[in-house]
Amino acid sequence: MRARLLGDADRETFNDFIAGHPKGHILQSFEWGEVKASTGWKPHRLILEDSDRVRGAVSILERRLPGVKKTIFYAPRGPVLDFDDQDAFQALIQEVRGLAKERKAILWKIDPDIPKDLLRASKLKALGFRGLSRGLNFEGVQPRFVFRLSITDALDEVFARFSQKTRYNIRLAERKGVTVRSDCTEADLTPFYSLLKETCQRDGFLVRGIEYYRVIWRELVERDLARLFVAEHEGRPIAAKLSFIFGDKVWYVYGASGNAYRNVMPNHALQWAMIQWAKSRGCTMYDFRGVSGDLNPDNPLYGLYRFKKGFGGEFVEFTGEFDYVLSPAFYRLWNWGEPCYRHLRGRLADVRGRKGSGGESA
Repeated sequence: MRARLLGDADRETFNDFIAGHPKGHILQSFEWGEVKASTGWKPHRLILEDSDRVRGAVSILERRLPGVKKTIFYAPRGPVLDFDDQDAFQALIQEVRGLAKERKAILWKIDPDIPKDLLRASKLKALGFRGLSRGLNFEGVQPRFVFRLSITDALDEVFARFSQKTRYNIRLAERKGVTVRSDCTEADLTPFYSLLKETCQRDGFLVRGIEYYRVIWRELVERDLARLFVAEHEGRPIAAKLSFIFGDKVWYVYGASGNAYRNVMPNHALQWAMIQWAKSRGCTMYDFRGVSGDLNPDNPLYGLYRFKKGFGGEFVEFTGEFDYVLSPAFYRLWNWGEPCYRHLRGRLADVRGRKGSGGESA
């Protein structure tokens, strides 16, 4: 087996493997690395081959730490390989270690697209990874809990599995005159972003600057890897959502809705429109992305869980985050200083978002 770093000329080879793998994810695509490059990360793509057969691949994002000549490595929803193929995984780790030495990385963080499985978690630990304990809400880098909907059946069968209230609200939106437009142009980012700022202010989230979404448009939408959907009422945009598509999977990633007209159920109409689009593209899975793992109805995030649950998907808990320690001394310092680092980055993201220059989170 041999591993090699890839350049732009290898984009198709890399993407073909990631898109075709059962655990492939849009966040491991070549294009997502380019999106993150616009926010200060440096992408590295490694592919592992054996007799002209690809055994694994990973897109690693590198971030320089402030004040020291050290970096961190992060593979969002990666690496992509058969996690039972220990030889391939060990070979990939050795290549990452070599790259890490060159780039002065102190850790390699992964959060693979694998449901929680104690056996596989133990295998990761046997290979040198340390499992991280995160909360039940959104404390991790990526959502640990999601809803995923199988759309292999006919659309009417998929619709029939929605809860009665969800089906009612989709029909209500239609009766109230809500229409969903998917033939959006880059100009539609302006109303989308206006709605997004309204959403973030209402729900207390940070907002990146609009330039970040323009980069997503160029790297993903124009390459047919994402689509913007806008719900309108009497010709006025009242909600919008941005979905990513890669291989046979679709992910609902960014959502925005105004404070007005929420009673006409535009979010239900948008989800149904995106599910139909995913089906029309030959996809087999629709991912609603994050929900809380705390299912107590008193949890402020329970409403998000209830909304997504209404579409009949499967509640999935991923195996979580793991760190591969590359520099034990600096890693101890990282564990001590990471909370302050995250807080500082959050504050900077808030300021950049307000100024329109693009907040950043991994």
